Amino acid sequence: MITCDIGFARKFIKDEEYLKARHKADLAFEQLKSKTGPGSEWLGWRDILADPNDAELEQLTSLGEEIRAKADVFVVCGIGGSYLGAKAVIDALTPHFNKKGPEILYAGHHIGGKYLKELLAYLKEPKADGSQKNIYVNVISKSGSTLETALAFRLLRELLEEMYEDAAEHIICTTSKEGGILNKLIDQKGYRKFVIPNDVGGRFSVLTPVGLLPISVAGIDIKTLFYGAVSAYNEFEENAEDILEYAALRNAIHESGKTIDVFATFEPELTSLGGWIQQLLGESEGKEGKGIFPTVATFSTDLHSLGQFIQQGQRSLMETMIIVEKPFSDLKVNKLDGNDDELNYLAGKSFHEINMKAREGTTEAHLEGNVPIVRIAMSVLNAEHIGQLIYFFELLTGIFVYSLGVNPFNQPGVEDYKKAMYRLLGK
Repeated sequence: MITCDIGFARKFIKDEEYLKARHKADLAFEQLKSKTGPGSEWLGWRDILADPNDAELEQLTSLGEEIRAKADVFVVCGIGGSYLGAKAVIDALTPHFNKKGPEILYAGHHIGGKYLKELLAYLKEPKADGSQKNIYVNVISKSGSTLETALAFRLLRELLEEMYEDAAEHIICTTSKEGGILNKLIDQKGYRKFVIPNDVGGRFSVLTPVGLLPISVAGIDIKTLFYGAVSAYNEFEENAEDILEYAALRNAIHESGKTIDVFATFEPELTSLGGWIQQLLGESEGKEGKGIFPTVATFSTDLHSLGQFIQQGQRSLMETMIIVEKPFSDLKVNKLDGNDDELNYLAGKSFHEINMKAREGTTEAHLEGNVPIVRIAMSVLNAEHIGQLIYFFELLTGIFVYSLGVNPFNQPGVEDYKKAMYRLLGK
């Protein structure tokens, strides 16, 4: 199970401040459970775990296996929550190199013309044996009109229609049950479709077909992932003490004037998970002049870029470390004759052990630099525990943001940039 230790950060908060914040967190959790808070019509991310749809899980698993067996390339076309969750899980649970199955690429998450031009050229490029690549596209958008995604999908479907007589078989749409531009195209072209539940917002959608289909195509057991989240849901309904403590600590730190939360990990596999957390919290709490800005760091790499600021810069930040306790590599340092690199003092030690000492040393230094540190740990990096971690952060987000007195489930500021952009483009 996921554990959360606020002990290192707790000393930065006075008892009365923490107890006041804890009361707010308790009330916020009751709002979530009773569906009485603002935006409660968007709590489907809890309902899907309370009542799992095993038939849909089976369908997504089957299609994922089918595409995995046929495809050379699988393109996930979406932005924000439409791709960040899938990428987080895929990057965490698949090898860095020599991945099996189709190459998974991403589009529709920006409007970079250079990237899109090179992507199209790469997709058209024959394989080493001269044959055509077998390409599948999963476009993900509730409205179908989000500009970044819609533009990329226009290019991709034009390419597939040029390449294949049965282009419709190569396109899967994940969208709303009805309405929107994608549903019109589905009716016209006969694309396969999965439904995004109406009561699940994008940043909470990784455990719906939005995230589960790409994750399945990557060869990850989505049933184990999903039921890991179900186990966390059941556990926290009975005892959410760790999350309530973390939400209260975060609230008290917010009230003390801290404005930044550095989500850090010493595991490079979890960098994209940090990106998902960044959107989940940032788009939920950053309203009405409130919230703690979530940023992401991968240590020890970023200790050589951000470490100086974290250690001695403006004291406006806290740090949340995401930890994997069990090693997933047995690589060790060998003893070298001559010791010309002077590293024999590490001989016999595993890289996991060295990495953990780097983490402990960083924790010690940052605490001395007056940085409140929260430690969130999973015992092992696998699909079950990633599923648990996903729900941990979803529930934390709901509780913490409600405790700020803010609706966690809308994003009015995002619409502001869209309105300005569309006006400037002449829509």
